[in-house]
Amino acid sequence: MISLAGTQVWVHDQDEALEFYTAKLGLTVRSDATLPAMGFRWLTVGVPGQDVEIVLMAVPGEPVLDAVTAEEIGSLVAKGYAQTLFLVTDDCRRAYEELRGRGVEFTEPPTVRPYGIDASFRDPSGNSFRLTQRTEIA
Repeated sequence: MISLAGTQVWVHDQDEALEFYTAKLGLTVRSDATLPAMGFRWLTVGVPGQDVEIVLMAVPGEPVLDAVTAEEIGSLVAKGYAQTLFLVTDDCRRAYEELRGRGVEFTEPPTVRPYGIDASFRDPSGNSFRLTQRTEIA
């Protein structure tokens, strides 16, 4: 059997991302380890009660990525085009107000869609999120 263990998002600043994902979204730190010999920090967070982790990965430079590629990734992330994370809730409007109260800036308020109610926001690096309250599709 295959199961999902985690996913990765590119971030511009791991400390800023850690503050956003924990203080504003309410996720918990799963691992935070620095490997000095590699100049690498392994930082993961997750939703309390779920096993799936989100790796908050700094965009690496040489020798992992050349400068042009690192800059392209950074630019795509900042524009919200690198990936989208999908979060579900049983009450989108309530979650929207709660997250706004914690300082999350939304790009779209809760809107009724054929599949439910959803809203969107971005993290400090630019990663896109959809916050969805699902309904049954007729």
